Amino acid sequence: MSAQTDTPGSVTAVYKVSGMSCGHCEGSVSGEISQLPGVTSVQAVAASGEVTVVSEAPLDEEAVRAAVDEAGFQLVGTV
Repeated sequence: MSAQTDTPGSVTAVYKVSGMSCGHCEGSVSGEISQLPGVTSVQAVAASGEVTVVSEAPLDEEAVRAAVDEAGFQLVGTV
């Protein structure tokens, strides 16, 4: 997993998600991922297919994959 620590107790990870094409898609993905425990910030960008997630600790990639699947998209991997 590609993650970098921003501040003490904060981890940023960037994921590649396929299928996002609009603001509604961004909102769906962000909404599902933001419900994961420890997530403090989510920014999805349809144009690049990248989702930046800030959390209190590294996230389990399978949990992120399940959240993206629930939103109707596919997690390709980390950037």
